[in-house]
Amino acid sequence: MKRFVPYLLTFVLLLGPVPAVPAASTKKKTPVESEMPTVDKTPAKSKATSTDDTPAKSKSTKKKTTSTVPKKAVPEAPAVDENGVPRVSAGSAIVVDAASGNVLYAGNADQRRPVASTQKLLTALLVAEAGDLDRMIDVEASDTWAEPTKLYIKPGDQYSRRDFLRILLVKSMNDVARALARDNAGSVEAFADKMNARAVQMGMRESNFVNPNGLPAPGQYSTARDMARLALFAYRNRTLREIMCQKSIAWRYNNGRVTTFSNTNAVLKNFGPCNGMKTGTTNAAGRCLISSASYNGRDVIVVVLGDNSRVWMDSQRLLAWGLTL
Repeated sequence: MKRFVPYLLTFVLLLGPVPAVPAASTKKKTPVESEMPTVDKTPAKSKATSTDDTPAKSKSTKKKTTSTVPKKAVPEAPAVDENGVPRVSAGSAIVVDAASGNVLYAGNADQRRPVASTQKLLTALLVAEAGDLDRMIDVEASDTWAEPTKLYIKPGDQYSRRDFLRILLVKSMNDVARALARDNAGSVEAFADKMNARAVQMGMRESNFVNPNGLPAPGQYSTARDMARLALFAYRNRTLREIMCQKSIAWRYNNGRVTTFSNTNAVLKNFGPCNGMKTGTTNAAGRCLISSASYNGRDVIVVVLGDNSRVWMDSQRLLAWGLTL
C-alpha cells in the first residue's frame, strides 16, 4: 500500500479538492494521506455512444455509409516517472532527507546554473553565524545600489542585524542583502569571498558567488546539489528556522511607518507541512525555490531551479512525495 501513496498525493495536488471516498470504503490511510483530500476511484458508468456494432440490414443495392470514428485524444504525460517520483518542469531538482542528508531524488542536479535569490540563504547563514544580531547597522549610500526588489532604505537609517535578517528571508530585499554584506565583511566583494569560503567548507564545490543577493553577475553559479547542501546547514540553524517559517512580518521604518510584508514563498502558505526556505527569480535563472517540510518526524528539503510558473506545484509535489517515503 505504501508504494501507491505518492501516486495518490500527486493526483490530489494536481486535481485539487475532490469528493471523499464513500463511507463504505475501508481503505487505511497513511498519516500524510489523512491530511489530503481522497480521490473517488469508483469507475464511471460506461455509455454506449457508438452504433457501429449494429448489423446493417441486407439490401439488394448497398449504399455507401460513412462512419464517424472519434479521434483519439493525445495521451497526457504521466504525472510520475517509472519510480513513482512526480515529474516536474524544472531544469534541475533534488530531494534530500533533512535529518540524514541522504539524496532521495536527483534530476540534473549537478548542472551549473544561476540560482537567483536562493543564494541569500548563504548570506543569511553567514550573518546568523556571526551573531550579535541586536547590533545596529548604519545604512550607507552603497547599500542602496541594487535593483528591485528593494526595501528602499536610505543613507543614515539604522536597523538591527536581526531585523534586516528577517526582511531578507521573508521578502528578499536586495538592498538589505548589500547592507548586511557590507556590515559583515566591509564590502560586497569581501563578503563574496566569505561566501565562497563557507561554501567550500560545506562541500559546495560546484558554486561561485559574486554578490550577496543573487542578481545576475558574470561567473556566478551553483547547482541544485550544492544548494541542497547549503539548505541542510540553514535548516539546522535555529535563528534561520524561526524566521523562514513566518508567513508575514510587520516592518517598522525609521519614520515610524509600519508595513506588513507577506512571505514570497507560496508553498509555505498553501502546503501545511512546509516550514520555510527561500525563493528566487531572475530572467537568467528562471523560477527557483528551496523549500522544506516536516511531518510526523520526517523532514525533507526540495531544491527546484530553472522552473516556470509551475515552481510552486512542482515543489509541493516533491515535498509531499518525500514525506511519504
